[in-house]
Order: sequence, then structure tokens, then C-alpha cells
Amino acid sequence: MLKPVSHHLPNDLPHSVSYSVSHRQLQRTQPALNILQDVALQKTRVHECCGQARVFFAMLVAAKVEGPVFWIAPKWQRDHLNPDGMRPYVKPQNFTFINPDRPEDTLWVMEEALRCGAVPLVVADLPTPPSLTAVRRLHLAAENNTGQNASAPLGLLLTHGDGGAPGVESRWHMVPAHSPTAQCWHLTRTRARTAPVKQWMVAKTRTGLKTQPRPMPPTQTIKTAATTPKTKPPCQKQL
Repeated sequence: MLKPVSHHLPNDLPHSVSYSVSHRQLQRTQPALNILQDVALQKTRVHECCGQARVFFAMLVAAKVEGPVFWIAPKWQRDHLNPDGMRPYVKPQNFTFINPDRPEDTLWVMEEALRCGAVPLVVADLPTPPSLTAVRRLHLAAENNTGQNASAPLGLLLTHGDGGAPGVESRWHMVPAHSPTAQCWHLTRTRARTAPVKQWMVAKTRTGLKTQPRPMPPTQTIKTAATTPKTKPPCQKQL
């Protein structure tokens, strides 16, 4: 007689297998944070954004969360956010700025903020991409107590150049693509665990931001496709 197959996982599974299963189950139960049309970030995970408009991308993410936002950057960093420039998109009073003295403390602060579960969005402006081990620790911290908190945390790494943090849930590249008569940005999803590479033109209109998908050049690599095209038509004609 055939025995029924049990769907319960044994307690002696290897840690890597049990973690992979729990991660997939967690992704099914946690909703994604919708940033723009067809642009979403999975909660309880760490994402990366690079490019000249990476801070603007972080503002778009912060505008979609309810509650405090932790912004972590090295103390020696010269660039600081301007509240007047933030106000059209977010509430500056919801931001807490943290400036660690040592480079290793930046990721430590981010890890602890994600682990506590009280901060919906934790942003780290990094001079160099973190290691794979550091990113894995951030993922685990974000998943730590999701079942006990109504607000699932989300981590966002801001990196220079073309980015390259290993192990992130998704990587985004955003650069300005303004025309003389309109404000536009070129957004590319260069990496994602569950979504293909894709790019959009984002334009600021009287009713808000609107996105228009753009075809990926078949002969270009992901890296070159993520940069601003040398010749681009006015963005208001594409939307």
C-alpha cells in the first residue's frame, strides 16, 4: 500500500535548505512595496540603487512607507540631504540621520535597525559595495521578527557607479534624463531574483510621476543599457 507523502519539513534539515524554504514562504506572505507603476520592492529584503539619481530613487521609496526612515551615511561624507529639496516628495521630519565614525559601523547600524523591526525603511549611503556576507546578515536581520511586527522592514543600499553589491534582492540604476521642458529620469532594473531586466522612462507631470517602459537594446549589455543614452528624444513625447 502506498504511504501518503508528508508535506511537513523534518527538523533535521540542513540549515541552508531550511533557510531557503523559509525565505520562499516569507516572500509569499510579505507584500511588495509599490514605488511606481510596475516598479516594486520586496519587503524584508535588502535592495540596491546606483547611478546619479540614486538619492531621488530613495526619496520615491521613502514616500511610500509610513513611519520613520533611518538614513545612515559615514560621518566624513560631505554631501547631505537638503530638507527643502526633500519636501516635495517626503516629510523631512520623519527622517533620522545617523553618521557613524567608522566604515564598519555603517552596516552594523543598518543591521540593528532592520532587526528591531520598528523602522519601515533603512537607507545606507555607502562609499563602496558591501561584501556578500554583510548583505546576507542584512537579509537575516530584516527577516528577524517579521511575524511580530505589522510593518515589515526594507533595506536600501545606495552605491556609487554601477553598484555591484552581491546577494541583493534587486539592483536599480537611475540617472537624470531631463529635457528643456520636462523633468525625466531613466530607470533600469539591472538585477532581480524574480523579475527580468527592464527599463523605464519616469517623467514628472502635473498629476505626479508617470512611467513608460522602454525596450532593452538587444545588442547592448546590461551595464551599458543602464546608462543614459547619448541621444534621447524629449521625454514628454514618450509619455
